[in-house]
Amino acid sequence: MKVAVFGRTLYSGVLAGVLAEYGHQVYWCDVFLKNTSEHVFAQDEAVKNLLVKQEQNEFLQYCTLQDIPLDIDSYIFSFNPTEVDLGIELIKEIGQRTIIHPKLMINASTLGLHGTEQLKQYLPQDEWVYLPDIIQEGNALTSFIQAEQLIVGCEKSSAQVLLKELLRPLFSREQQYLFMPILDAEFTKLSISGMLATRISYINDLAVVAEKLGIDIEYVRQGMAADSRIGSSYLYPGAGFGGENFSHDILTLANTVSGAGAKSQLLAQVWDINEQQKELLFRKLWNYYHGDLEGKTVAIWGASFKENTSRIQQSPVHIMLKAFWAQGVTVRLHDPQALAEIEKVYGHRDDLVYCTNQYEAAQGAHALCLLTAWKQYWSPNYKDLLKIMQHPLILDGRNIYDPEYVKSQGFAYIGVGR
Repeated sequence: MKVAVFGRTLYSGVLAGVLAEYGHQVYWCDVFLKNTSEHVFAQDEAVKNLLVKQEQNEFLQYCTLQDIPLDIDSYIFSFNPTEVDLGIELIKEIGQRTIIHPKLMINASTLGLHGTEQLKQYLPQDEWVYLPDIIQEGNALTSFIQAEQLIVGCEKSSAQVLLKELLRPLFSREQQYLFMPILDAEFTKLSISGMLATRISYINDLAVVAEKLGIDIEYVRQGMAADSRIGSSYLYPGAGFGGENFSHDILTLANTVSGAGAKSQLLAQVWDINEQQKELLFRKLWNYYHGDLEGKTVAIWGASFKENTSRIQQSPVHIMLKAFWAQGVTVRLHDPQALAEIEKVYGHRDDLVYCTNQYEAAQGAHALCLLTAWKQYWSPNYKDLLKIMQHPLILDGRNIYDPEYVKSQGFAYIGVGR
């Protein structure tokens, strides 16, 4: 098939790369950026390498809308919530082209309820389906390719046939598809995000209680994960979840429930618990120094909302920075990928020092706060840290360290529920 992909999301990169890898001729339109291939996705090396390979193999071509052939078989739209207006303008332009309808139109965007209908109204004569974004940042290709079942919003059997042919190299069995009405699929996508967020907030809530009772939440987490009815996914206490699309889903679900006249105390609490969790390490540091933070220096390891991505939307780092600055604290920040994104938001200021080396960030620090569990942070050189830090205090916002070992190296250790 000839496939046109529109968007600059990680999901659009995955779909473009994978479809090209299996022999489809993919045209990726740079309607948002002049050089899509460079933007997508320094944040995911595997996706970037796949895109480069398929461009070299000539199964993937970057182009403008005007360069896209008129005989495209399927159009894929993958927009973030902030891009919906641009997306609609794009679809209007496609509607003015002399193409033969109907075509397979795939909404792979994160727009919430009625998002597909919002796009469909400009090309109502086409076959529309909704293919929700199921990928995990940092593990994008694998999470898509190894999906056990795809949720698909689709209301015509003719569209089902076209979609299954498009994805046949990846998902060849009938039972790998769960077809349902489009609105049902959109609500299902939101509900999945809501469940995952609930698990995270629940373990974080338990961590607060465990800490007060002198219980190590890590033992509790392992015990819960060992129960086959529960499992370990999204059951790690920490400094709160982030991510633009994930957070958007939670808020959209909460607003949908509220707008339907139902009152969900659970969803409101899930969001509130998470927002409170983002300032947890600040509160712990405040208590440690008895509120005397003026003039101190704090090192932060990790700014992205999770490891293996440069994205900082809804990351705990924002709340932490603002809380520290309000108390006169200077922050020395390191992240393997996200420093440029932080600089776009906060620019240059005297109380924020960008560090390209994680140990440089710890120089002269009165505390080291770990916010993102990048692999390079897991096994620090404690001897070097002890020499360069002003005070040997580690606040572990992801519980990646062994508390007893850290203490044996001469540090004070503070974790989440430990």
